[in-house]
Amino acid sequence: MIAKVQRVVIIGAGIVGVNVADELVSRGWSDITVVEQGPLDLPGGSTSHAPGLVFQTNPSKMMTLFAKYTVEKFLSLEKDGESCFNQVGGLEVATTPERLEELKRKHGYGSSWGVESHLLSADECAQKYPEINKDLILGGLHIPSDGLAKAARAVQLLIERTRKAGVRYVDLTPVTGIEKASGHVIGVTTPTGTIPADIVISCGGFWGVELGAMVGLSIPLLPLAHQYVKTTAVESLAKNNPLPNAATLPILRYQDQDLYYREHGDHYGIGYYGHKPMPVVAGSLGATPKEVSEKSMPSRLAFTPEDFAPAWELTQEILPALKKTEIADGFNGIFSFTPDGGPIVGYHPTLDGYYVAEAVWVTHSAGVARAVAEVLTEGRSKIDLAEAELTRFEEVQLTRSYINETSAQNFVEVYDILHPLQPKDSPRNIRVSAFHARQKELGAYFLEGGSWERPYWYEANKDLVKELPADWQPLDRDTWSSRFYSPIAAAEAWKTRTSVAVYDMTPLRRLEVSGPGAVDLLQRLSTGDVGKKPGAVTYTLWLDESGGVRSDVTVARLEDEVFQVGCNGPVDLAYVNREARHQMLQAPHKWIHVRDITSGTCCVGLWGPRARDLISTITPDDFSNKALRYFRCKKASIAGIPVTAMRLSYVGELGWEIYTTADRGQALWDAIWKAGQPYGIIAGGRHAFNSLRLEKGYRSWGTDMNTEHDPVSAGVGFAVKADKEGFVGQAALATREKGTQRLGCITLNDTSSIILGKEPVFHDGKAIGYVTSAAFGYTIGKSLAYAWLPATIEVGETVEVEYFGKKYPATVRAEPMYDPKMTRLRDVPSDVDVLASARLS
Repeated sequence: MIAKVQRVVIIGAGIVGVNVADELVSRGWSDITVVEQGPLDLPGGSTSHAPGLVFQTNPSKMMTLFAKYTVEKFLSLEKDGESCFNQVGGLEVATTPERLEELKRKHGYGSSWGVESHLLSADECAQKYPEINKDLILGGLHIPSDGLAKAARAVQLLIERTRKAGVRYVDLTPVTGIEKASGHVIGVTTPTGTIPADIVISCGGFWGVELGAMVGLSIPLLPLAHQYVKTTAVESLAKNNPLPNAATLPILRYQDQDLYYREHGDHYGIGYYGHKPMPVVAGSLGATPKEVSEKSMPSRLAFTPEDFAPAWELTQEILPALKKTEIADGFNGIFSFTPDGGPIVGYHPTLDGYYVAEAVWVTHSAGVARAVAEVLTEGRSKIDLAEAELTRFEEVQLTRSYINETSAQNFVEVYDILHPLQPKDSPRNIRVSAFHARQKELGAYFLEGGSWERPYWYEANKDLVKELPADWQPLDRDTWSSRFYSPIAAAEAWKTRTSVAVYDMTPLRRLEVSGPGAVDLLQRLSTGDVGKKPGAVTYTLWLDESGGVRSDVTVARLEDEVFQVGCNGPVDLAYVNREARHQMLQAPHKWIHVRDITSGTCCVGLWGPRARDLISTITPDDFSNKALRYFRCKKASIAGIPVTAMRLSYVGELGWEIYTTADRGQALWDAIWKAGQPYGIIAGGRHAFNSLRLEKGYRSWGTDMNTEHDPVSAGVGFAVKADKEGFVGQAALATREKGTQRLGCITLNDTSSIILGKEPVFHDGKAIGYVTSAAFGYTIGKSLAYAWLPATIEVGETVEVEYFGKKYPATVRAEPMYDPKMTRLRDVPSDVDVLASARLS
């Protein structure tokens, strides 16, 4: 949280910039200047030509909630009885069976995130939209609260409102530089002088790349031109829409052909994503002129009719009334696209006071602006921002070639039906672990995540499927859940539980934190005691100032001043670096060196009941329970290779995470593989891994929990040391009310059913929560999932999970489902057959 006396400069007076100013003003801030390179009445950026369609339902909860708030705010923003939002509703139609199924999933997202939606038959679609060719469509999805944002009008009303509150607007003034001193912004340079600033917020839209360059920041967005046309008058629309931009029909999306439609009075507006990507360099557009009009602005490029020709033909099929019309006007309008489709929001990792809110469309504008204002005034956004975080991208993903290729591909796929596991076709194989050659020899099926190639199963294990006991047999899956899946995963889970398996854990982020200030830094960030003697490993949480779960990490103290931190990605790296820098400014003698060692090292997870038998044949070191207890680590030698071994297991079996340098990785793999042959060793992939971790009840940060959740509600309260004080978020935890929902385990009653995640959960006919992680539990013989549910729902109660429009009964379970006494993990003798007891009736 930052004091109100701060001087704020916002760059850009488009829909995002003026919303940020308004949100700050509403929270009591007043010393705000907005700098705009164009004229205020029509700045000439993407906002000035945006068609204003607001479809709220999205696979991302964050994006949906951003859009919901945009609808709420624009409805309330009015003058002379006219609001800035025309809530005509939205209609998405399916002309293929695949799209119809996709709409069922989207209906589920709406239920999960709190947006009312309705699945319609073809006849019902025609009733909502009489102009449509009913013979082409199979059904649709109607969202009553969707509609049209009047973006340009909203900007003018927000400028008027914020000016009255003291916000200063400086137009026709380009930003030429950012002034900095001692690692902090101090001003914004313009041709007429420098505007002093303690906080600078970049809301430049597709000009954000150039603004980022002024502060040494790679902004991962690509400006791309998108075609939009208006038709000549349509007779059937005239009587309903007497005003030029009036609309009464729902906004229409024809995603099977990359098209969308809205009314402009008695004309149709048509947007098209089916043409080739048309990248633009914002810096090549030149200075914004003093006079900007609707048809002459920097973000509006000349229309290319040859690219629109297929769309016009398809449009006349779906909307036959347009056969009597022509294209009256068209342009190629510039919008921002990013590698993963999300906005770019957050603060500069190394320059204090510099914030970014770029690649934000009108749909999400007010929601993003509110989040930025909350971060500045309250210390955090109430909506978790992980999917928008500026620092979420890997270093290789910030190269201009990667940004351009993947952002252009995102344009091509913007309306495609994408599976949640579907990887990019290109670029691929830009990050591979030291074990990659051996994995290919074993027939690994790779998917991509964080630019790493990750094995999901191995064809070498195919014959093991025939050996599976009857109660370990995998299910026959539906078409959707069988994509990017193989029943081989069942065999890999079976061998992990009954013998021994190796897993490639290399892509998990590893930091080396060292120096005389390392223990102070990590103790301050962590909820657990990480200051134990060398050799200790601690599972702990990093919280935000409000007590929300920022990340979950493992901290291994290798030496007095050397720690290895296993964390969740580049956002954590940026956080640690920033906190280390601030600590050193306050206490230079407590310096810290933070080094990302992920790429220079590798990690094998060696797990299973025969793991100790195997490792004892290739190491002179003692790996017994006495010498290396659970959550301990030690330096060791395996087949002559120096390693660090940590007694951890995310699959719930005896074993270790074994680390070495990347150059020794293949030799380590080979030694373990050779020694494991007498024990039936296999390589396991991420499908099996995910199933095993869910059976053990382990959370995945970013999927199961995030900053919206407190530790107790998320089921990780044990990671907060009861008597520890002084860590980030500790004061907030003491006063924070426990959430009304908790993360709980459920199993589907029908053993033939599969879910994948993000499905809504119902109780007594009402949506009460949503699924986070899901998998088939091969050990327990049921589909299991974790879901956010009301805290009042008890173990044993029945709920329902909606999957493709159908509700499946499920039972709330005590957790973990597997080895609740930890006998397998700790390798403690037990008179209970864990595998047998894990089976449910």
